[in-house]
Amino acid sequence: MEDLDALKARAKKLNAQATQAKMDLHDLSEELPTNWEQILEVAQRAYDAHKNLMAARKELAAASA
Repeated sequence: MEDLDALKARAKKLNAQATQAKMDLHDLSEELPTNWEQILEVAQRAYDAHKNLMAARKELAAASA
């Protein structure tokens, strides 16, 4: 199991990735119908980023308890 500092660093990195994915999805939505073909790809990337972030936060909470 990773130490607490490594878990915090990983969660911070995943948070940045999830935030960027959210912004990419937002930007794409504002450009519609331009690049509509990218909707599934960008949405999947945002979903995966947030799924990984939530798992890391859960792991961090368990390690901190």
